[in-house]
Amino acid sequence: QVRLVESGGGSVQAGETLSVSCAASGRFINRYTVGWFRQAPEKEREFVAAVSYNSSTLYGDSVKGRFTISRDNAKNTVYLQMNSLKPEDTAIYYCAAAQVHSDFTDFYDYWGQGAQVTVSS
Repeated sequence: QVRLVESGGGSVQAGETLSVSCAASGRFINRYTVGWFRQAPEKEREFVAAVSYNSSTLYGDSVKGRFTISRDNAKNTVYLQMNSLKPEDTAIYYCAAAQVHSDFTDFYDYWGQGAQVTVSS
């Protein structure tokens, strides 16, 4: 069983920086890819970024060049730093774990409870 707990998030102005963290626990968690997804009101869940056990990364097109995902296996924590935030980045951000390094939602077996990120113009 894998447990994921997000922290961070909050409200910022456009152009500012914000970070969210995902603390993971469970057997063999360091072998999993951990990804971030987001969902805005009345929109489908969208892939944001993922990092594999050996720190290979994937990014969604809308965040490339602005967001950075990283992981600290010693702390079982994955970080998402979000720079140059835009109002359209406003969403609930979820971390998730998968045994496959992918941007495909269905591969992710475990999900956190989500963290709200709000960006004002």
